[in-house]
Amino acid sequence: MTRGDLTDGEWELVEPYLPLGVSGPIPDLRSYFNAVMWRFRTGSPWRDVPESYGSWSTVYDRFRMWARDGVFQALMDGMIAEAAARDDVDLSLVSVDSTVARAHHHAAGMVVDPELLEDLEKAVTEEKGLQQRGKTTP
Repeated sequence: MTRGDLTDGEWELVEPYLPLGVSGPIPDLRSYFNAVMWRFRTGSPWRDVPESYGSWSTVYDRFRMWARDGVFQALMDGMIAEAAARDDVDLSLVSVDSTVARAHHHAAGMVVDPELLEDLEKAVTEEKGLQQRGKTTP
């Protein structure tokens, strides 16, 4: 076990949410999960996943399959439910990102249906008029 790998107690919580293989349990499932966690914890490329976790391409394939099948969302939902059941929810750990994402400058040339554009411009003009008169609508 390397630094950052799941403890036995943590693994007992995670394992039920990971899928079984077609013919039964997947060998080294815990190792694959630890490898995915290592990769995201370090921010390294997939090819730099240590060989002790197995082939980087197998780890990557497993990650893609889990992401596609919603395994991570189910795991997150399960962990939140488990924490709530234990009355161990600490909302001081919640972080809200207020970053503004701007569109690429090429997005400025978007083609909009002329009728829709006219309706949008009319709505904006009306909204500006209401705001100037102090009559904003909820």
